[in-house]
Amino acid sequence: MNKLQTLGVALLASTLILVFAVLFALPTMLLWNWALEPAIDGINSIGFFQAMGINLLAGILFKGASVDKK
Repeated sequence: MNKLQTLGVALLASTLILVFAVLFALPTMLLWNWALEPAIDGINSIGFFQAMGINLLAGILFKGASVDKK
């Protein structure tokens, strides 16, 4: 693979990561701000990057630690 193809693959991968981050963070932000915030007293609205952080934290906490034993 030449350098141009490597650059193209890297740009495609970066774009896909960004798209998936938006697709996962936006529903979290909307759910928090429009469904949970009015229902629970004393919590504040969150921004997009805070929603991304919540998704990352939830992935770390709730992801099953799977070890493949062969």
